[in-house]
Amino acid sequence: MRQFAVIGLGRFGASVATTLSEKGHQVLAIDLDEDRIQVFSDIVAQAVCVDATDEKALRTVGIEDIDAAVVSVGNNIEASILITLVLKEIGIKEVVTKSVTPDQGKVLKKVGADKVIFPERDMGIRLANSLISPKISEFIDLSPDCSIIEITPPKEFVGKSLKQLNVRAAHGLNIIAIKRSGKDGKEMVDSIPEADYKIKSNDSLMIVGPNDNIEKLKKID
Repeated sequence: MRQFAVIGLGRFGASVATTLSEKGHQVLAIDLDEDRIQVFSDIVAQAVCVDATDEKALRTVGIEDIDAAVVSVGNNIEASILITLVLKEIGIKEVVTKSVTPDQGKVLKKVGADKVIFPERDMGIRLANSLISPKISEFIDLSPDCSIIEITPPKEFVGKSLKQLNVRAAHGLNIIAIKRSGKDGKEMVDSIPEADYKIKSNDSLMIVGPNDNIEKLKKID
């Protein structure tokens, strides 16, 4: 079980803190809003109202015992920078900081953030891709050149086995998992599908690979 700190309990921070707690991890939730802290006191292991830009205040609540911290303080880039700096000076090994723009992200990286995330931008990318191609139900941008998509199988895939399709050789992509209906009718994820598994029309394919190859796949009916 790992220990996490989530600083800033807006919609994004609240979602992160709740999910981590539900999965059995210890979460230290920090916010300046006493009402939010009151709500989360029953959700996470510890919820405190302190100024996260104050190193002494953070040390008093046991921040040094944290394995990783998520900084999600809205659009306040100055606070994000200061909190990231303080956390790295304290010695937190992994600091993930939320950013709004790429320029802010560059600054946060320079001051020590181990990872910078762009929730609004990433959600916008996913929505745009789902609108452009209704066959795509999920789109995860791994890098400027590589992504993961969840897609309904093209008609020419249906009824053929993974071995017959040989997607890697034919399309330069890899099927990493298949979502399908189990014997009880419930959805299941097959993360190691057998080579002789035949694709069904109601399956969902999780595919990873270069964006150029993904675009070509999307054009197949």
